[in-house]
Amino acid sequence: MNRVLQAARLHLFNPLVMLGVPWLVVGISFAINVVIWHLTPAGEDDGGFTGGVLALYFTVLVMFVQSVTQLLPFAMGISISRRTFYLGTALVVVVQSLLYGVAIAVLVAIENGTGGWGAGMSYWAPGPFEVDNFFLQILASGVPMMAFAFAGVGSGIVHKRWGQAGTWWLIIVSMLVFGGLAILVTWLGAWADIASWFADQSIVTLTVGIPAVVALLSALVAYPGIRRVVP
Repeated sequence: MNRVLQAARLHLFNPLVMLGVPWLVVGISFAINVVIWHLTPAGEDDGGFTGGVLALYFTVLVMFVQSVTQLLPFAMGISISRRTFYLGTALVVVVQSLLYGVAIAVLVAIENGTGGWGAGMSYWAPGPFEVDNFFLQILASGVPMMAFAFAGVGSGIVHKRWGQAGTWWLIIVSMLVFGGLAILVTWLGAWADIASWFADQSIVTLTVGIPAVVALLSALVAYPGIRRVVP
């Protein structure tokens, strides 16, 4: 367990980068959105939401890609096993995602209390990601963060295992899979059925259940890959 904690602490060796950069990026995005909302009639009627908070999620994904590619060789150099490094990284993902969920839930509460920052803007929990319960809001914001973070871990492992060629193949295969599914659904005329299925699901399923499954699958797929990574 001590070795797992040691591996986890590696990710916090430079907290200003690991923790500061995502919030700097989303802070800039937030400031831009607030200014736009105040200068335009975007939220004058019933309000509206913006997807700017995705900047935080994608930045976290990138940060974990970089963490794996940069820290894994160092960890192996100080005799931390691949398995231990993975478990330590997974621990950081879970704890950080939940803490981010708490921070976002607090910001959502402030946002609601200020009438959307005085402009009717919903930024921190757009659309279905805003729920009425504070503790559920932590999960609704934190579990999707976990999915993004594990996707970053998996992408970093692919890059360390197969290099740039592996990263490009991951991108290409992902495009082919999702593009093929889009073509299949279009050919079957099933877009309305899919939209109806999502509409019938509960908020908990959409914001917690599905992201949790994505996070778990990403974590399970990434683990075998790290066992064959070379420094």
